[in-house]
Amino acid sequence: MRGILASSIGVTCAAALALPLAPPAAASAGTPAPAADVATRTAETADARADVPGSTQSLPLRPLTHDRASGAVLGLTPRTVRTFSLLGVVWDDPSADLHGRVQVRTRAAGTGEWTDWQDVETHYTQHGADPDSPEAASGTVRGATAPLWVGESDGVEVRVLPEPDPGGHGEHGEQPGERGEPEDAGPSDAGSGGGPSGGEGAGDADEVSALPAGMRLDLVDPGEAGPEESAEPAEGAEPAESAEIPRTGVMTAAAKAASAVNSALVPLGATEIPSLTAEETREELVSLRGPELTEQQQAKPYIGPRPAIVTRRGWSADESLREGSFVYTSTVKAAFVHHTASGNNYSCSQAPSLIRGFYRYHTRSLGWRDIGYNFLIDKCGRIYEGRAGGVAKPVKGAHTMGFNSKTTGIAVIGSYGSKKPSSKAVKAVARLTAWKLGLHGRNPKKKTSLTSGGGNLYAKGTKVKMKVISGHRDGFNTSCPGGKLYKKLSSVRSKAATYQGR
Repeated sequence: MRGILASSIGVTCAAALALPLAPPAAASAGTPAPAADVATRTAETADARADVPGSTQSLPLRPLTHDRASGAVLGLTPRTVRTFSLLGVVWDDPSADLHGRVQVRTRAAGTGEWTDWQDVETHYTQHGADPDSPEAASGTVRGATAPLWVGESDGVEVRVLPEPDPGGHGEHGEQPGERGEPEDAGPSDAGSGGGPSGGEGAGDADEVSALPAGMRLDLVDPGEAGPEESAEPAEGAEPAESAEIPRTGVMTAAAKAASAVNSALVPLGATEIPSLTAEETREELVSLRGPELTEQQQAKPYIGPRPAIVTRRGWSADESLREGSFVYTSTVKAAFVHHTASGNNYSCSQAPSLIRGFYRYHTRSLGWRDIGYNFLIDKCGRIYEGRAGGVAKPVKGAHTMGFNSKTTGIAVIGSYGSKKPSSKAVKAVARLTAWKLGLHGRNPKKKTSLTSGGGNLYAKGTKVKMKVISGHRDGFNTSCPGGKLYKKLSSVRSKAATYQGR
């Protein structure tokens, strides 16, 4: 089993605008909640749809008066903030490792109740672009933790606990899946039993200086859903498979471009690409890639039926957040499976909001050109288009550092180190890979050769034999996609091959 070795890629924010903050009514009893001094970054209004504004608040972390019980030296005392639903900690240098733990607790906007302490996954930016790629070398990237979904909240407290010996035991000697899950911290972790981690003050200078510079907390409001955002499927029901209906209203130029790349599959402005039968999918394959197919592939193509896929317009992407152009790789030889490490406390009807949060976090906090994953899947098995460029095209993502070329990245929303993924989500991974890999003639049960773009397992230029359906940890020393999801990949390969008719 591999340990976790952090390698960070992150981002510069857009220009900040200081705004006064009006605190909500009252904090929970006995918990101070001073107003935060906040920088809020909003979407560019020239190309943003009015129904999905969204925003990001940035709060610099400060030295804390040393708390012997918890060991925290950096963080934020409890405070009232503008409403948000997703958070993460960001720092200046994308190559700097965070040797320590980040814990947060938040106050629910509806009830005023504070949560227990939760761990935030600190090893995240290995999901990013390949080293020396234009995206990684843009000069805008930052180091960061995974995003954590907390639901609608209006208060927050943070503490950072450095590890005493980053070169010895700890995160690098643990088994994948043992750490980093954003679960509630136990009494031994919480130190003071859930109370404040100490006032802001001088802290321990040596321990603070050992942490990455410029650490800040980013609080993300994913914006409101469009009117077509789907309701949560009923228990036991399959995801809806018919939604070719275009969204009404004026589309921006960027939204038209993001939709037009799927025009061979659905009309402009469609919110969902419907599923096809096996025969319809084979006919579509010939129409899409006919001249590139061999005679044998044309006579008997091995491809799974196309599953229903919610488009970017379907999950209400603000297309002004991403870079305007689309970047492609030459083909798709393999699929890497991930988890988002964002926690499991969400309903399927909230999944579009989570994706908008990931998208804003990736682009505005980490500085990537777009959301990193090519596809996302929620716990109900619903599939979503990720990075823009066309679901049937070989879009180059930022999901597996060193192996983003000639691959596609699929993220199951949630954390699966200690929790099993739903059977619906696993089935959706099999259905999606059967179709996506089938477009390029790949057998899900075979291996393929990939060339590393550089990472902590394989040096740049190394040729590696990789399973056509692999987990993130196969290409990078990380716990992703979590041990419980990783164990499901064998059955995913078998099911995907069956869907392809093999």
